[in-house]
Amino acid sequence: MSIAVVLLTAALVIVFALLAAASAGKLARMDGASYPSAVRSAAAAFTVTLSLASAVTAAIAAVYT
Repeated sequence: MSIAVVLLTAALVIVFALLAAASAGKLARMDGASYPSAVRSAAAAFTVTLSLASAVTAAIAAVYT
């Protein structure tokens, strides 16, 4: 696998994580949460998305090795 594919995949995962974080923050804010609470929700969504992506990557790597 070339380095370009790895970098593009990493960038795509980060973009999806940012979209999930922005959506979580916006939904929390629409629900009436304060700004610090909405940021906390967005940060949690970002962290969970990146953790899920790394877990899936580890599982796929284990299958192929």
